[in-house]
Amino acid sequence: MREVKDTQRAIVRIGYDGRVHKWYKGLMAKERFENEVRMLRILEDNQCPFTPRLLSEDERELYIVTTNCGSLATKISDERAQQLFEELETYGVKHDDPFPRNITYDALKGSFCVIDFEFATSVETGEGLTLKEAEEAKDKAKAERTL
Repeated sequence: MREVKDTQRAIVRIGYDGRVHKWYKGLMAKERFENEVRMLRILEDNQCPFTPRLLSEDERELYIVTTNCGSLATKISDERAQQLFEELETYGVKHDDPFPRNITYDALKGSFCVIDFEFATSVETGEGLTLKEAEEAKDKAKAERTL
């Protein structure tokens, strides 16, 4: 497997078959895992054509496998990125980290894809995990360590 990302929150690798393998780690790893799985299911149920498909999940390992949507979109305008995140909401999910770093481009298909749904909410129910909630949990954990 080829390493794509190794941060405090996740390890992401691309398998030889092209699939994306993601392991969650760090603060709120279980909640972020569960949220991403939930949001990907909503998007699949609503047949969103520009998000990855969840292929498998392992709750014990906090690990998912998704389809690959290309490489990071390094040349996307802020306006086009905003359009993608707005269109995403018509498929039932509001991305709470709406930045170009969460958009990929598949050169073979000639299309953009929105990724990384750890911080997203359901448009219909409002359920999900926001970046603000994660930051509050981080601050709380930091405060507890200093006691």
